[in-house]
Amino acid sequence: MIVKNYGCAVFGVNATVVTVETDISKGTNFFMVGLPDSAVKESHQRVSAAIKNIGYHMPRGREITVNLAPADIRKEGTAYDLPIALGILGASGQVAHERFGELVFMGELSLDGEVRPIKGALPIALEAKKQGFKGVVVPSANAREAAIVHGLAVIGVDHLREVIDHLEGRVIIPPTEVDILGEFDQRSRSYPVDLSDVKGQEHIKRAFEIAAAGGHNIILIGPPGAGKTMIAKRLPTILPPLSVEEALETTKIHSVAGKLRREDGLLSVRPFRSPHHTISDVALVGGGSFPQPGEISLAHNGVLFLDELPEFKRTVLEVMRQPLEDRVVTISRAKFTVEYPASFMLVAAMNPCPCGYHNHPEKECVCAPGVVQKYLNRISGPLLDRIDIHIEVTPVAFSELSSERRSEDSAAVRQRVVQARAVQQARFRTERLHCNAQMSSQQLRAICRIDASGQALLQKAMERLGLSARAYDRILKVARTIADLADSPDIRTEHLAEAIQYRSLDREGWAA
Repeated sequence: MIVKNYGCAVFGVNATVVTVETDISKGTNFFMVGLPDSAVKESHQRVSAAIKNIGYHMPRGREITVNLAPADIRKEGTAYDLPIALGILGASGQVAHERFGELVFMGELSLDGEVRPIKGALPIALEAKKQGFKGVVVPSANAREAAIVHGLAVIGVDHLREVIDHLEGRVIIPPTEVDILGEFDQRSRSYPVDLSDVKGQEHIKRAFEIAAAGGHNIILIGPPGAGKTMIAKRLPTILPPLSVEEALETTKIHSVAGKLRREDGLLSVRPFRSPHHTISDVALVGGGSFPQPGEISLAHNGVLFLDELPEFKRTVLEVMRQPLEDRVVTISRAKFTVEYPASFMLVAAMNPCPCGYHNHPEKECVCAPGVVQKYLNRISGPLLDRIDIHIEVTPVAFSELSSERRSEDSAAVRQRVVQARAVQQARFRTERLHCNAQMSSQQLRAICRIDASGQALLQKAMERLGLSARAYDRILKVARTIADLADSPDIRTEHLAEAIQYRSLDREGWAA
């Protein structure tokens, strides 16, 4: 007797429906076909023990063949345990299988029949709805993230026996329902930190406001203890709140990577990822024999913070260059290609030299001649070319640290950022762009026009400060964002003057 039920295989951030065909005939063997990996093949032992331990039996003296179709797609992971177990029980006549065609089943089984969490429940639910299934049966731990999908019955289960009872009508499990939009609105502006926690550093806060408004990458250079990390962690609090579409896309990536907590449904705040400098290039961009999203994809629609930038391996930094431009990561293997979105803001922090006190107002640098430049050269020119704002951070004076005066909070800054982003959305409504940082050279020439006095100022600055050619475009982009914050249709001289300040590393003699 042949019985069919349905599961899903996850590739990248999307899923494909897999038909689990089970045939029981004369013989004594167990066959698993359809390109399964080792984890799927091992399901035979888990399924067999789970079936016995809940009071049912594996068919004795019978040949069991399980086919995972389409057979040319690689199946990996332990989430096929549940559909395989139900297929065997249905084909042997122990469980009614009339409802198998209505539902998608996914879950890992323990030896006593408990259903354990899986990765990628959200893409599975989206594909199930797309293919016209009435519902999905997933572990209870994954029910909230699958319940994001409207119009699909999400049955959260903790045990194989619950699934059987539900299918046979003895116990009806109510679908998991979550007020996603209500929770999303409530949590989208709740952050544990706030910009007002930072004492002093007003020029740094201003630079971060500009970076958030235009989506610009930013690098902070300053001595240890100046507050670089503290300010960087507060950048998500001034970014525009996630839209529902952005939240759904971000949640899909975190679901595939298995990073969602049980209480999470839709991610409501922008992600902030800060990998350690010992990270490998594969862990940063994603990949592996069974590709998984890396840190830059987990930072999609959020912030990637690289502290101690020169300490990262050169190869790690260089693999970021293409994703910073294309905002997507393509992982190619011999038989397939996977794409992960990677639209993030890069925030980097570094000491100016190995000892950390180059250009310090009080402490003296003890590095030998040429060491500072050598330290800076660890970061390649093409990578620096993709960072729009360079800003030097100086230590906070004691009078500012001890001051009781409350500085501007994140909500006030975020409001100005949202207004500036609205101006940019109106500007790029016919383009596939979201902010000023994504402008191409052609768009830059058309949009960022400056008058004769602005041209003269820019020329003088480039000659006097020894700014490189790459700095020209970056200054114009940043100046355009400053003008948007000031609600000015034109780039004025004062906007250019402020933008020129944010090119510290391009100055000749900076590391002398």
